[in-house]
Amino acid sequence: MLQQTQVKTVEVYYGRFIGRFPSVADLARAAPDEVMKAWEGLGYYSRARHLHQAAREVVERFAGRIPETREDWLSLPGIGRYTAGAILSIAFGKPEAVLDGNVIRVLSRIFYITEDVRKASTRRMLWSLSENLLPQSRIGDYNQALMELGALTCRTGNPLCSDCPVSRMCEANRLSLQKELPVKSPRKPVPHYEVTAGIIWRNDRFLITRRPPKGLLGGLWEFPGGKLEAGEDLSDCLKREIREELGIAIEVGVHLTSVDHAYTHFRITLHAFECRYRGGRIRLIGIDDYRWILPRELGGFALPAADHKIIALLKNGKYGGMD
Repeated sequence: MLQQTQVKTVEVYYGRFIGRFPSVADLARAAPDEVMKAWEGLGYYSRARHLHQAAREVVERFAGRIPETREDWLSLPGIGRYTAGAILSIAFGKPEAVLDGNVIRVLSRIFYITEDVRKASTRRMLWSLSENLLPQSRIGDYNQALMELGALTCRTGNPLCSDCPVSRMCEANRLSLQKELPVKSPRKPVPHYEVTAGIIWRNDRFLITRRPPKGLLGGLWEFPGGKLEAGEDLSDCLKREIREELGIAIEVGVHLTSVDHAYTHFRITLHAFECRYRGGRIRLIGIDDYRWILPRELGGFALPAADHKIIALLKNGKYGGMD
């Protein structure tokens, strides 16, 4: 949960998640929809899918015993070098290094590393440095302290150098270049897409669909729709997407709302329309599953954050189907 997410955000989710799945075996037995619902709102949903699959592999391959070697951890879904190092050093006291964004910032400033930290060669150098700095004992405490130093003191925009316990050995502090480090190459411009979604009614129920398990938002339920193509208007886009992904015909009605949402590498404006089912048999062409549900049943499904703003309208009873 702490991958790319702050502790303050994770705390509530962690307690609730552990309460729902108190052991690896409990998590392994859970249905994918249960896990996604418990994760709903944390984002980066591939983490939830990987965690669920990893739990199943721990039960199947390791008889429910948590692995204690780097090789075994790296063989599990969603576990990379940093996560394996953090688990092994903190939970088992193993001599394993860590390198997250906080540690990169600390090391870049202390040792005045001016190379681009997004380059593979610089990452290799930082990993080697992190490994060479490991103490002989209390390795878990050391790694946690290093990460906390970056998170709380050696901060990105406003480092608290006067409170830093290692400021005297920091080259960036000595040269007054703390804010220039670490060096990062400019990111590419973030693209923006116009996307449509339909609240498709059939009598008193509307349609939700589940995304395929892999890819962005994999395994989440959503209001069906898709990306606007060149030369289309929003209504034509929605009709085409529903036909291509579900094989059914719809009538597009009133525009409900437009929602702006940012993902890691792109942004969207999601335009939601109230629609009416007009015919055809649903086929699972671009989706994994579907349900016709009542508005009150939405709470049992995990949906993306952008869709929740649309859900608020439905729960408030503002829209209840086309005339």
